[in-house]
Amino acid sequence: MSIKNSFIRELVTNRILFLMLLPTVAFFLVNNYAPMVGIYYAFIRFDFNSNMFNSPFIGLKNFEFLWKSGKLTSLTVNTLAYNIAFIGLGNIFSISVAILLNEIRSKWFKKITQSVLFLPYFVSFVILSVIIFNLFNFEHGMLNSTLKSLGMAPVDVYSQPHTWIWLILFFYLWKNLGYSMVIYLAAITGISDDYYEAAKIDGANAFQRARHITLPMLKTTFMILLLFAIGSIMKGQFDLFYQLVGNNGLLYETTDILDTYVYRSLKVTFDFGISTAAGVYQSIFGFVLIMVVNGIIRKINPDYALF
Repeated sequence: MSIKNSFIRELVTNRILFLMLLPTVAFFLVNNYAPMVGIYYAFIRFDFNSNMFNSPFIGLKNFEFLWKSGKLTSLTVNTLAYNIAFIGLGNIFSISVAILLNEIRSKWFKKITQSVLFLPYFVSFVILSVIIFNLFNFEHGMLNSTLKSLGMAPVDVYSQPHTWIWLILFFYLWKNLGYSMVIYLAAITGISDDYYEAAKIDGANAFQRARHITLPMLKTTFMILLLFAIGSIMKGQFDLFYQLVGNNGLLYETTDILDTYVYRSLKVTFDFGISTAAGVYQSIFGFVLIMVVNGIIRKINPDYALF
């Protein structure tokens, strides 16, 4: 039987399932594939008096400009560095908190703690930016108001780019810790109690049980979450960076990432070519990175690879 005939037979046999799949296919076609025509902007000098296909074609000059300006290197370093820190610290803290919560025997305290940790996930980035502004505003922020009341000099946090590395990391972890922790806690609760009971009989303490039972059992969950995170490693949490930093040029040295640069190129300079070139570079670099990491993982342990 030919491939064509087998596909038609499969289509007829499972027509209801294929009909259910149509909305998803339509969604991706409209929102993910149709807009890819806009990639052409990366190879033209857009003329506002004309349209995309009548604008002058300039080849790779937009990419050349990004490279020679030095922005591409700094944007890539910032985007990768932040995401590596987010993934690394996020998983370390999430696993640690999940293990600690699992050791708590008081059910009401455990539920309250989970709720308190999970609550920041529902705080919007707009609200978070307001909170941070009221904390670090130079004139009326809580930090400087406290320093003034103690007779100390105020601190202009919004002019210190390196301080924001730690602030962004802290508030990212504060907002997302609870969500990641719940995933690991669910995986821990799925581990059979027989392992822990046997370890207790052998005299293992809580730290030994966590090291020799819990952590090895979480390996599969960790690898899956790691691969998913790497899939979006070139996406730099745009809402977090833009809402916290905004258009403060003093902080771009350490806080400007590919997403904010693309957005600013469209909103401020209206440079369609440069912004699209940066977006295309971001997608290609991310794709290559995913393929490389997945290939390495497939060589180490094929069971953990995505494909």
